[in-house]
Amino acid sequence: MQKSFLFVDKLSTWIGQLFAWLIVALTALICYEVFARYVLNHPHAWAFDVQIMMYGTLFMMAGAYTLSKNGHVRGDILYGFLQPRTQAMLDLILYILFFIPGVIAIVWAGYTYAGESWAIKEHSSITADGPPLYPFKTMIPLAGLILLLQGIVEILRCAVCIQAGAWPSREADVEEVDVEKLKSLVKAD
Repeated sequence: MQKSFLFVDKLSTWIGQLFAWLIVALTALICYEVFARYVLNHPHAWAFDVQIMMYGTLFMMAGAYTLSKNGHVRGDILYGFLQPRTQAMLDLILYILFFIPGVIAIVWAGYTYAGESWAIKEHSSITADGPPLYPFKTMIPLAGLILLLQGIVEILRCAVCIQAGAWPSREADVEEVDVEKLKSLVKAD
């Protein structure tokens, strides 16, 4: 079962890292648009819409990645003091009561929303000849499905922790700098 957990973690990580490149594309687009507007005096009406769509896609596709790294914000003032088994029971209850129904609602509504957009070949109405919206709206149910898959793995992790008394391992990723460890490496006070 641990191999399945790590496979889904790796998939979520790969998707998150792939879509993280949108930051580079978004930065390049914004720089180009600022140059076109202020130096060439020729702004593009579509640029604002595309920037919003790129940022929205990046934000949605990062959800499963963040969940796989246990990086979502949690009110952990008391949570951190609980035993792993108690943490897992609390997480399991919250995943079943709130997470799963919420993500299923996002997938369902997003599928309908994207389907209607594809049916009419919807374009942005912010500008006269706005870019197409249907590819962007397709990201909603897609991101929801990936998040749901990662959520199911998290529920199974909770079950394993309740049974074993310890959290199963996760896929390794970049960690924050440990200042104390860094000081000990360079022998500084």
